[in-house]
Amino acid sequence: MADQINVILPEELEEKLKAANEDIVVVDVREDEEVATGKIAEAVHIPLGTLPDRYEELDKTKTIITVCRSGRRSEKAAEFLQDQGYDVFNMVGGMMKWQGEILV
Repeated sequence: MADQINVILPEELEEKLKAANEDIVVVDVREDEEVATGKIAEAVHIPLGTLPDRYEELDKTKTIITVCRSGRRSEKAAEFLQDQGYDVFNMVGGMMKWQGEILV
């Protein structure tokens, strides 16, 4: 059983990004075609399937916030990253609940 995953609400993430918080990295784990419909401007796109090969691109000194469509895949991503020693939060509700700006 994995340790409990920390969660963040979309509104909380939006506030952190507006505050230009340099200590967080948003990772969008959706597929290419999903991201093509719009993503959080500051997000790095690493599809869930490629995360095991690419997670080392992420800065371990920063807090990672995982995002997907509804929050399920990003929770898996958060579990994986947490197991690798990252400080991770999963955005609850995913992009379906995101009210902030998106980049298309």
